[in-house]
Amino acid sequence: MTDPLRLAARHGQWVLIAGLVLGLALPSFAGLLRPHLPMMVVGLLFVSLLRMPPSALLGSLPQLPRVSLTALVLQLALPLLVIAAARATGTATTAVALSLTLVAAAPSIVGSPNIVMIMGGRPDHALRLMVAGTVLLPLTVLPVFALSPLLDDAGQVATAALRLLGTIVLTGAAAMATRRLLFPRPSPMTEDRLQGASALALSLFVIALMPAVAVLAQTSTSQLVFWIAVAFAVNFGAQIVTRRLTRSQPRDTSLSLSLIAGNRNIALFLVSLPPETTAQILPFVGCYQLPMYLTPLLMRRLYC
Repeated sequence: MTDPLRLAARHGQWVLIAGLVLGLALPSFAGLLRPHLPMMVVGLLFVSLLRMPPSALLGSLPQLPRVSLTALVLQLALPLLVIAAARATGTATTAVALSLTLVAAAPSIVGSPNIVMIMGGRPDHALRLMVAGTVLLPLTVLPVFALSPLLDDAGQVATAALRLLGTIVLTGAAAMATRRLLFPRPSPMTEDRLQGASALALSLFVIALMPAVAVLAQTSTSQLVFWIAVAFAVNFGAQIVTRRLTRSQPRDTSLSLSLIAGNRNIALFLVSLPPETTAQILPFVGCYQLPMYLTPLLMRRLYC
């Protein structure tokens, strides 16, 4: 009998695409999952970190000084530029400005090392940058939240940063402890099952994000097309620009930087910001999953 987790691991790319399709085709099921999005973010983070040996996670921390500058550019300089541009154009209080600010402030998606492997690269640099960016996030979001006109309440900023820090630390510690206790030296079969579980968790998560997209599809086709265009422009545009800027670097480094520049874990903010704030960005977050999950299919030639 075929192991469903190993089957999901072998066809992970299509499992993710199936989640997109199911989320759009079954809005009632997706609606049942949507209230649980914050807990699903935590679960997704746990499953993703569970795949990584504690030595890899902890071993990345000494590399923090070498990658911290990159993380600061991606997660601090860029969102501050977005805020400055939005203020200059008078759009600072719009949902688009908030969405772009948060996606620029977010760290790498936790699956970036795996996408790098799918694209034929070594995951080491992506793993280091993902860990460094996640560790630095509670610090880098403070000035970003403080300068954003929609997130400028001091109490809200402090609470959001503390929630992020607590979520990251507790989830990471739980994942490392679980792996150390249950499978400190996982077999190739166990590794496959963990990869399959991660793909299924991602698929379930994206289903929960699709109601916002489905509502737009039913109520305003123009708004749906607009948010999809914004999502693809932000994701693929960041990858293309970063790839061109880093072409002189080793391929694995350039590949990791470019993928991470476009694929950010904006969903982390769903567990730290108040519901009235996150409601404004759910259409973007939902549409943002499209270029994210289609990157291995559509952007492979960029990295040849």
